[in-house]
Amino acid sequence: MKTINVVAAIICKNGLIFATQRGYGEFKGQWEFPGGKVEEGEAPEDAIIREIHEELNTEIAIDEYLHIVEYDYPAFHLSMRCYLCHVVEGDLVLVEHEAAKWLTKDNLYSVDWLPADQELIPLIEKKLN
Repeated sequence: MKTINVVAAIICKNGLIFATQRGYGEFKGQWEFPGGKVEEGEAPEDAIIREIHEELNTEIAIDEYLHIVEYDYPAFHLSMRCYLCHVVEGDLVLVEHEAAKWLTKDNLYSVDWLPADQELIPLIEKKLN
């Protein structure tokens, strides 16, 4: 099975977590943490900063590595490195996503998360305590 290496940013601000809704593809309408594919020879930390700049026209900084999600979708294996981040500059402009919202600890489960992203929710809850 083909492995796809991606990165995801859990963008935090004042106890809130930024979530985005996919606007394209097989999982259109489901929610995820923004990010994308790691290019050949690229460090994951560089990839997440590049991806957020491309997808949200925003500069972020990484606060800490959170977790790696290993998830088998029917057509591929996803290896997703996840980082807690904060906005340095920019307004989180939706370039590729259909919608976005800031979630509190109490409403993290209020959206239909992509299967791979669901594994992160309990970890984020603990961080917000």
